[in-house]
Amino acid sequence: MRVLVQRVWSARVVVDGETTGQIDHGLLVYVGIADGDDEAAVRWMAEKLANLRIFNDDDGKLNRSVQDARGGILLISNFTLLGDGGKGRRPSFVAAAPSEQAGRLHQKLAAALKAFGCAVAEGVFGADMTIDSQADGPVNIVLDRPASNGS
Repeated sequence: MRVLVQRVWSARVVVDGETTGQIDHGLLVYVGIADGDDEAAVRWMAEKLANLRIFNDDDGKLNRSVQDARGGILLISNFTLLGDGGKGRRPSFVAAAPSEQAGRLHQKLAAALKAFGCAVAEGVFGADMTIDSQADGPVNIVLDRPASNGS
């Protein structure tokens, strides 16, 4: 599993002209589910996202989590995060999980974040989406959790 985490002042996602998810200050999180990811990967990533300290404390240090900052999380499914552009001119997406598996694990990630007490908004899995955001910082972090592949 690979996620791109962006600290934002606000973010929203629009599908077919309708806003399907919106947050004020918080995290815009693009989620790529890899083939071989499982519920252990979901739990690991949810715990990491809920507790990742990338918000400034009173001293200006990155010392507060999204929950400490009372922010929201906007989750966006994004298989292209797993693209490999190392060969040729067109990226390969063979590392991405099949759609059914990815959709199921994406929903489990949203549920796990909610179980941690996070306010979660979402895009629409598999849809073409328009994402508007106002970056804060900028602060962008890539988190990788290698697929367990049954081990």
